[in-house]
Amino acid sequence: MAKQSVLTPQDTDFPRWYQDVLAKAELAENGPVRGTMVIRPWGYAIWERIQAEIDTRIKAAGAQNAYFPLFIPESYLTREAEHVEGFSPELAVVTHAGGEKLAEPIVVRPTSETVIGEYMAKWTQSYRDLPLLLNQWANVVRWELRPRLFLRTSEFLWQEGHTAHIDEADAATYARRIHHDVYSNFLTTVLAMPAHLGIKTARERFAGATSTMTCEGMMGDGKALQMATSHELGQNFAKAFDIKYLGDDGVEHLCWTTSWGASTRLVGGLIMGHGDDNGLVLPPAVAPHQVVVLTVRDEDLVNEAADAIHQSLLAAGVRTNLDRRAGSFGRRVTDWEIKGVPVRIEVGPRDLAEGKVTLARRDTGEKITVALESAAATASALLTEIQDGLLVTALARREAKTEDVATLDEAMEAGGTGFARLPWAAVGTEGEAKLNTKTLSVRCLQRADGSIPDSSDEDDLVAIVARSY
Repeated sequence: MAKQSVLTPQDTDFPRWYQDVLAKAELAENGPVRGTMVIRPWGYAIWERIQAEIDTRIKAAGAQNAYFPLFIPESYLTREAEHVEGFSPELAVVTHAGGEKLAEPIVVRPTSETVIGEYMAKWTQSYRDLPLLLNQWANVVRWELRPRLFLRTSEFLWQEGHTAHIDEADAATYARRIHHDVYSNFLTTVLAMPAHLGIKTARERFAGATSTMTCEGMMGDGKALQMATSHELGQNFAKAFDIKYLGDDGVEHLCWTTSWGASTRLVGGLIMGHGDDNGLVLPPAVAPHQVVVLTVRDEDLVNEAADAIHQSLLAAGVRTNLDRRAGSFGRRVTDWEIKGVPVRIEVGPRDLAEGKVTLARRDTGEKITVALESAAATASALLTEIQDGLLVTALARREAKTEDVATLDEAMEAGGTGFARLPWAAVGTEGEAKLNTKTLSVRCLQRADGSIPDSSDEDDLVAIVARSY
């Protein structure tokens, strides 16, 4: 008899399935204020893994972490007109504090280009101070009308990088380095999620940017999710905040700036990118527990064997958990399956009598019986196989749900269930507006070989069209 899932099947109702996973895997709940979320320990442990991996890559790219205030004077935002206009509908504004009306309203940061720009101007005097490469891990607030946990919430966690450079070429090179060496590398090697890299159209570009690069991933239902972005800001913020440097020519110049970020939306993408009808499927590289060792019964020989396997895994550097909780073994198996732990090792008296234990893979559901003494080594080897396999599966699904088309009408049909790929010349700004009326959008523009173009004015660009979260 087939096992009955405790979750709504994806094919029946994908949004309901997503909500079921959030609840049953104990990832997050709605906060007391509409649009906020409480991230539960398992969900936060996943975010900590994401944070650690991205942070390592950011530091390897030369940026240093700092922290800037949550509250920003309203006047800072108004100094860059396009920026404040772009964020105006999403702003949360404090007008009273300490029992009195404030002389100037304070904005709860939606992003930090303005406040960081103020301090970049103080810290940059000479070309010797550049490039100035900063990053912060923080929370931001963008008032969301249609909240959805991890995907769109009024408050979320993220990293935001901000840099200042001597010239446009240096700024563009660094923004691309972040996009490739940090975001694309992380998505591929850690989350096992392939992403289309490209630039946003003028309509979709970040407010105040001259160019926005994006990583667009495909979710299990064929929709797109913007997973990370990098922005070239030109000299817009340098002009607004007087970010200048004295060059080696003895002349004062305006800096060129960038910003780039990724958020807790990555957790939502992870859920929808790999999850199945039985819950989360975590790539080993990001799993808080890569292996869980479960005892079938509370018996001395079982407990001793389970503990020995657990210690061997720890010694091998594997993140592991020993589950000897009381209660139904079947329920514990289901709990870990929903949470997406890559490998389970089940230790029971019958197998032990034959010197064996059972290993179960979360990605395929396959179970194998191995010798007790080789359990830890076999589980460790499986982690690499699972990590690589998840990327192959995700790539195959994306290709299966991507259609090359020639016309806007064909793109609107194909984009309803997956990605449509067509010449940007066949879309254009008028076609893009028409797509938006059908809840579709141009997710990014690429060259024919999939590389990132320098601008949307290049010839023979390809547009990726899809519905999105």
